[in-house]
Amino acid sequence: MHILVTNDDGVLAPGLLALAQQMRLLGDVSILAPDRNWSASGHVKTMHRPLRVREVRLDDGTAAMASDGAPSDCVALALLGLLPDKVDLVVSGINPNANLGHDITYSGTVTAAMEAVIWGIPGISVSLDSPENHLGVLDYEPAANIARRIAEKVIKRGLSKDILLNVNVPYLLEDQIKGTSITRLGLRVYRDSLVRREDPRGLPYYWIGGEAPTGVPEQGTDFGALAQGMVSITPLHLDLTSYRQLGELISWEW
Repeated sequence: MHILVTNDDGVLAPGLLALAQQMRLLGDVSILAPDRNWSASGHVKTMHRPLRVREVRLDDGTAAMASDGAPSDCVALALLGLLPDKVDLVVSGINPNANLGHDITYSGTVTAAMEAVIWGIPGISVSLDSPENHLGVLDYEPAANIARRIAEKVIKRGLSKDILLNVNVPYLLEDQIKGTSITRLGLRVYRDSLVRREDPRGLPYYWIGGEAPTGVPEQGTDFGALAQGMVSITPLHLDLTSYRQLGELISWEW
């Protein structure tokens, strides 16, 4: 079993190291991740410049590779032949913040797993629902242990074609987590606002600011599971077709 571990926070992020250490219990692990933070980068494909890869050492001495590309670039590089051995599973994370609802369209963590699925490899993205503005070092150990158990299930049972698993883990001690829930995507409520400022030359520039997003903790959703202290596992399908709308659109006079 050959597992590729990646992320969107950068190859030296502590969540990636915790994840890689647990994945090593399941098989051979290769690490290829961005050389810097690509949070909220979405699904990027770099086509108009060369990509560079260099070797780095993680805090435990593990050899890893860092690319100046996006998370999805890292997965593509690995699966297109940068790694000599075939990859059987891609696990992305551990992101320090949850990726829920519409977040999946922005998240580099999730879209790295999407890239795996595009190439026919099972993908899992793992995120930690840490408190907003948390001070101090985050404890990734419970999430890493849970990620290992989920990956073990996927290795044993397999996933349907074009499916990835988006996993969100509550920020609790492992014995306080109340179980696992298979969920659908919930409703993320963004509270963005546009901040306009001027530079020293009087030219305008803009920040997308605002308060932290919230969500609707409806039963059966990823938000609802976390609100109950449960791990959320959401199966995502790359086919975005609205099949309910197909029939209505066909009936229109085009």
